[in-house]
Amino acid sequence: MSGFDDIPTTLSRLEKRSLYRRRRIVDSPLSRVVTVEGRKLLNFCSNDYLGLAAEPRVADAFKAGIDRWGVGAGASHLVCGHTAAHHELEEALADFTGRERALLFSTGYGANLGAINALVGGRDHVIEDRLNHASLLDGGWISGAEFHWYAHADMHDLQSRLNELGDGAGRALVVSDGTFSMDGDRCPAADLATTVRRHDAWLMIDDAHGFGVHGEGGCGLVDPARLNTTDVPVLMATLGKAVGTFGAFIAGDAALIEFLVQRARNYIYTTAIPAAVAVASLASLEIVRTEDWRRERLVELIARFRTGAAQLGLDLLPSDSPIQPIVIGDSARALAFSAALESQGLLVSAIRPPTVPNGTARLRVTLTAAHEDGDVDRLLAALDEVVIAVGKS
Repeated sequence: MSGFDDIPTTLSRLEKRSLYRRRRIVDSPLSRVVTVEGRKLLNFCSNDYLGLAAEPRVADAFKAGIDRWGVGAGASHLVCGHTAAHHELEEALADFTGRERALLFSTGYGANLGAINALVGGRDHVIEDRLNHASLLDGGWISGAEFHWYAHADMHDLQSRLNELGDGAGRALVVSDGTFSMDGDRCPAADLATTVRRHDAWLMIDDAHGFGVHGEGGCGLVDPARLNTTDVPVLMATLGKAVGTFGAFIAGDAALIEFLVQRARNYIYTTAIPAAVAVASLASLEIVRTEDWRRERLVELIARFRTGAAQLGLDLLPSDSPIQPIVIGDSARALAFSAALESQGLLVSAIRPPTVPNGTARLRVTLTAAHEDGDVDRLLAALDEVVIAVGKS
């Protein structure tokens, strides 16, 4: 029997290949400027797209929730952890997404694993976009269903994969991110729905990075005015990004949600999020719905950044989302770019394999409604200097 003596060797190899990951200690609330290990840095790597994570009204609701409910749920939803605050948030999320019911999960990762594993198994098929988030991929692999890829956002390739299944193949679940977290582009949701329906399959969309950002009132990419539960039976979104709090949910028709209550192991066996977080999320959701200026501000900032980056000749991916990746290629070079930006007081993460495909290491710039025009200009000026100092890939 082999032991685990290779762990130090594996760590050393990761370091040599510029793939070693390190945590940073942040010593300030999340905002456009954060204190990281004693230094103030202008933050361009947060998913707090609408600037709500430190919003005083949300914080006040959180404090009131603690006074009412305490700081912990104490159990799973099915034991004694499901409070009136959780229930009210589920009803608000169902209304927000135009669906019959919503079901809270403690994390987005858990929601994806729980839903996929409940819906498909050994006799079934799961078909996923090649650039899907790790939680979607893991959900498909762990489910025991036969796993299939289709080329990124390629409906012709998806059509071919579905055609290959034939009759009597069991259930087929097609799974896609809504906004892809490392590229920033959107899935062709309407085309996906049409293609999947044609084969009597189901479609699941993870709208973690679109919920609150896109759509009427921030409803996300799965706009209920265009895509109903027949088109997209399974909708997942998170509360820890644009909403600024924590947790996730699945929304769909009543039968789906009740089925997940009974069968989703990641729901059944996980402690509920604190009720105070649900109270804070309710307050934040109202801000998301009513304050369109936050989304309008994002559109302005995205355009400003993309215009400036194009003038610098930077290799931007086609994204109209707050996620604006700059592809560098080599992992060591991406780290060098990130370090050079940090030396100028800017926090921009270098994203490397296996999070992105080999040879596509990148700087993942993310914009939020809290950023100012001058912040974007400062980033562009620094990038201009860094490109000269470090060199293009």
